[in-house]
Amino acid sequence: MMLGEPQVGAYALAARRRLELLSEASTRIGTTLDVRRTAEELAETAVPGLADFVTIDLPDAVLRGEESADPLADLRRTVVHGIREGLPFTPAGKRIDFGPATPQLRCLSSGEAVLEPDLKAAAGWLAQDPEPTARLLAHVHSLIAVPLLARGVVLGVACFYRAGGSFGDDDRSLAQELASRAALSIDNARRYTHERTMVLALQRRLLPHGLPDQDAVEVAHRYLPAESDVGGDWYDVIPLPGTRVGLLVGDVVGHGMLSAATMGRLRTAARSFAELDFPPDEVLTHLDNLVGRLDREDPDGKGAGVIGATCLYAVYDPAAQTCLMARAGHPPPALVRPDGTVTYPDLPAGPPLGLGGLPFDAVEVDLPEGSQLVLYTDGLIEDRHRDVDVVLEQLREALAHPERAPEETCQVVLDTVAPAHPHDDIALLVARVHALDPGRIAAWELSADPALVGEVRASAVRWLSDRGLDEAAFAAELILSELITNAVRHGAEPIRVRLLYDRTLICEVSDASNTAPHLRRAASTDEGGRGLFLVAQLSQSWGTRYLPEGKVIWAECGLDTV
Repeated sequence: MMLGEPQVGAYALAARRRLELLSEASTRIGTTLDVRRTAEELAETAVPGLADFVTIDLPDAVLRGEESADPLADLRRTVVHGIREGLPFTPAGKRIDFGPATPQLRCLSSGEAVLEPDLKAAAGWLAQDPEPTARLLAHVHSLIAVPLLARGVVLGVACFYRAGGSFGDDDRSLAQELASRAALSIDNARRYTHERTMVLALQRRLLPHGLPDQDAVEVAHRYLPAESDVGGDWYDVIPLPGTRVGLLVGDVVGHGMLSAATMGRLRTAARSFAELDFPPDEVLTHLDNLVGRLDREDPDGKGAGVIGATCLYAVYDPAAQTCLMARAGHPPPALVRPDGTVTYPDLPAGPPLGLGGLPFDAVEVDLPEGSQLVLYTDGLIEDRHRDVDVVLEQLREALAHPERAPEETCQVVLDTVAPAHPHDDIALLVARVHALDPGRIAAWELSADPALVGEVRASAVRWLSDRGLDEAAFAAELILSELITNAVRHGAEPIRVRLLYDRTLICEVSDASNTAPHLRRAASTDEGGRGLFLVAQLSQSWGTRYLPEGKVIWAECGLDTV
């Protein structure tokens, strides 16, 4: 049978519209790696070019980024889209249960699109849910139910409805082609969501859980992952000898599992170096060497992914009310004074970790009682749509309220300064500093005269007794006697003694020599060598802290156990 020119023209026009719709689908569907948004793009593409209304139902597992063991068991209405609203479709977010004879279940069972030209005559349609289905028939006439299949996995079902007129076989083919393209994009989004969930879980697992007990700083923190890829930002709060505390913020450049895993390695190493009581510039030097070694040991031999890590390390001393800081290519901290003045200390930037061969410089600043130190990663201030100087001024305005608690400050900063759609992770650490009461500090200075050891020891016992610490006096007296005697015999002037009464009692003896004693087991014939063993037995912990000139030997005694 020959077709007339009008019929040929109609077929040609229909074919052209289908090609245009498929071309549009290739650009509109899959623009994001979000499962829900990809489903919405399929519906928006099909209306009104193919259908008047579209519903898409996906299993809860797929929405979470997982594979669904039984897609029919947990289907949820994900998208309802059409030329107008108000139709009695099951709303988005509700669970969907299809009966055994419905077109949706038949298409999922067969893996092929099911066409129902006239829903009033469709087998099993009214049996699904008679009352709402009957109401829907007043608005829709024809249906194509298409399974969303990708790589052999059932991801859900898409239903295309027409209010007037019927779908044909060509429409069914077009609907199946659109659904196939969308299913691949949905599966890509699902896989990405799954990977991102795993990386985010790893990242959060590697970050600190809770904060250590200490009185030097009141701390609040936030971690905000990027909308697209999770990166390698981290923070840490590290109690140090002498009532001091270390504050650490770092960022591994890059995203994904490798960055998160590298972050965990660097955070663990940084904490270890800090607990060895290295000053901030030396901690960064050790981290720089570590990152360089990780790059050299890269199994691919490309050295990619680790170089570009940045770090800022600050050590606050509540007895001196000072903070020693150093940074490696990291954004500068913000310092909030008690009067509300906000400054960015002039801290040498230093090179990013991993470059090697370049020094790091530490700077000491005064931090009076009630000041706040704000550390953050570059995701807070760097954004391609904003000028960094403008953002730093916004941060200054947000921080100019010293009366706010650190928790409130964290939230205000994220609400007013952080990008609405962050492209990079954000780690934020806010610390309000507290000074150690001068009445809890005792200090003496003496020359290298053995006769003075007894005088300082007696003065220390009196000081402890005045504060009701008589039970601690015996252990402290023996510890001080040993440490001061060692400094007089083997150290160099000036020799200083200090007691710090905080949650524990800390005994410190410093001198100008860099030679540190070592614990060893004395032989039965040795006349000496048992002093440090005694110190170790009487204290909870002890150690050595090196100064620019000299060292400090310290011992910490628990007040409830002595």
